[in-house]
Amino acid sequence: MRRELQAPYGTARLRAKPTNAERCFVIADLPKFGEPIQNLTVPVGREAVLTCVINNLQTYKVAWLRVDTQTILTIQTHVITKNHRMTIAHVEGRAWVLRIRDVKESDKGWYMCQVNTDPMRNQIGYLNVVVPPNILDYPTSTDMVVREGSNVTLKCAASGSPTPSIMWRREGNEPVSAGATSLNSSTFSISRVNRLHMGAYLCIASNGIPPSVSKRVMLIVHFPPMIWIQDQLVGAALGQRLTLECQSEAYPRSINYWMKNDTIITQGKHFEPSIKEINNYKVVMKLTIKDINIADFGTYKCVVKNSLGETDGSIKVYRKCYRGNLRPSVHPTNSKRLFYIPSTTAMATSPPATTTVATTTEAVFRKNCQYPPHRVTVSDT
Repeated sequence: MRRELQAPYGTARLRAKPTNAERCFVIADLPKFGEPIQNLTVPVGREAVLTCVINNLQTYKVAWLRVDTQTILTIQTHVITKNHRMTIAHVEGRAWVLRIRDVKESDKGWYMCQVNTDPMRNQIGYLNVVVPPNILDYPTSTDMVVREGSNVTLKCAASGSPTPSIMWRREGNEPVSAGATSLNSSTFSISRVNRLHMGAYLCIASNGIPPSVSKRVMLIVHFPPMIWIQDQLVGAALGQRLTLECQSEAYPRSINYWMKNDTIITQGKHFEPSIKEINNYKVVMKLTIKDINIADFGTYKCVVKNSLGETDGSIKVYRKCYRGNLRPSVHPTNSKRLFYIPSTTAMATSPPATTTVATTTEAVFRKNCQYPPHRVTVSDT
């Protein structure tokens, strides 16, 4: 007597109460899996290929299922699922190949190859989908503008599979914090920020799946102007060319100019103001005075202002000259000429006996001058 079993993919017939010999024959004659399903790791967007090898299939049928959702994907060479990215192929009479195009992260999970024997025979394989890192717009920080002295926290968040690690680095490999060029953390805090912290910071996310990605965050520090002057008292002689210099720091960028007697000095034949930017907040101001005349002596101001304040610095230019005009009347034969300039209390005194005077001098006194020492050596050249 025979009995029929309704299997999911067709009807199987077995003899009722088979003998031991018959039972052994039936077991030996059932389909067997030829090899395990290989677990796969596939980057998102690529194609995944799962292969199920079955020997001695006979008239039994093969199906692919998604384990976590208990969804039938294919039966024999027919695609059941509405997922158009999946196809099935029967290769070389014993391999059933499930292909998934343009793999998505949601395709990750266990897949089962099942044969409708009684009892059912199946084996499973795992599809792992890896995803390159992606930096999230939120809560990742955007460009920040802060006042000097305040506290700042930069944040970075990223998605991906495996979970990405995050590192902060300054553009140009400048130190991020005390002695460190990088910081492995999703958040980065600076206490009492100053102008030296201003610049671009890079949030870098990586998880071993190329490519790594980064986001550039600008930290802008606002502060009022400051001025440094190396020489606040400068001497110059008539006819000399002189350059005055001020260094300033300010952000937002400042307006810089020179003044004398409450009048702004502009570019011209006699004055040449210039500005050299050292970085985005530091500049060097220069004022060149060509062929100095009497009116050029006095106090000059370098002025720096921005939206947060204004400051200035002063440089005094004084007249510098000798006690006499040294005009030799006879050229000496030696390579150098040594002049003796008499002091104001000994104008008629002759030079000391130990001093050779090769020329005569005409002493001319000048007012408002600073005088050098009274012995002067002048080269022939």
